Amino acid sequence: MNTEWFKSSYSTQTGECVEVAFLDHGMVGMRDSKNPNGPALVFTPGEWDAFTAGVTDGEFDRRA
Repeated sequence: MNTEWFKSSYSTQTGECVEVAFLDHGMVGMRDSKNPNGPALVFTPGEWDAFTAGVTDGEFDRRA
């Protein structure tokens, strides 16, 4: 399978980002852009929707 990984348009040029790939059967992969040959997280469609909703809602924001 020829997976196409991409970074957010909001990513900086420092190379400290994550990359995402849309996989077969609606699955979504996410990996560290500094280690493209390393491990990747793989989300089901429902898990990805919950994760992105949490990001949008600020669920993962650092608390002061």
